[in-house]
Amino acid sequence: MNTISLVTGASRGLGRNTALSIARHGGDIILTYRSGAEQAQAVVQEIQGLGRKAVALPLDVTEVGSLPTFADTVRHTLTTHWGRSSLDHLINNAGHGEMAGVAETTEAQFDGLFDTHVKGVFFLTQALLPVLADGGRIVNFSSGLTRVSFPGFSAYAAAKGAVEILTLYLARELGGRGITVNTVAPGAIETDFLGGAVRDMPDLNAQFAGMTALGRVGVPDDIGPMIASLLGPEHRWVTGQRIEVSGGQVI
Repeated sequence: MNTISLVTGASRGLGRNTALSIARHGGDIILTYRSGAEQAQAVVQEIQGLGRKAVALPLDVTEVGSLPTFADTVRHTLTTHWGRSSLDHLINNAGHGEMAGVAETTEAQFDGLFDTHVKGVFFLTQALLPVLADGGRIVNFSSGLTRVSFPGFSAYAAAKGAVEILTLYLARELGGRGITVNTVAPGAIETDFLGGAVRDMPDLNAQFAGMTALGRVGVPDDIGPMIASLLGPEHRWVTGQRIEVSGGQVI
């Protein structure tokens, strides 16, 4: 039986790459998007071109009151497209960044980060637990910035730090169902994160590259395939772990 993975925020960036990587490993995908409907449908078509099934659903993880209804939509989608009632994997990727010093960070920026990366992850996972199969997998996205500091990312890193602690508790509480829960923490990646800052600003790119053992920043293909591998049966004994994928950032 083919696996079915739900990847949030998969219309672009690391979410898109993760969804495509899972499809290349033989999995089917439910992907979510907040506003990029056309981009999401393009990803669906790419996945279908790989011979896998895919469906795109709209989702704003900060709208906590809508999450039980979203879970019902997922159930209906599973029944309609796969004749199944459960998911195999949940990948909590959806998110955004803010770059501001402690003195300049606004309450709105702070709340936006925690609403998306902490509250959204917590309550979406809660809503989907009845739909997640026993023996399934949860992967939460964190950041290399929870281990080392870089000016301007205090609120973002604090939110991701909370995700890492949540991962530990989920791993413990869901272990009885055979569900593994891990955190993947990318280093600096060339995506449109922060408006494409790492990708498009040579000085910032070089600064982050100089922090890594491998001498470069990452690209999406450094992350998605690793997550697809983590979901495989050979990693069934890995849970409650923070796995950094950063090219040896500040070691």
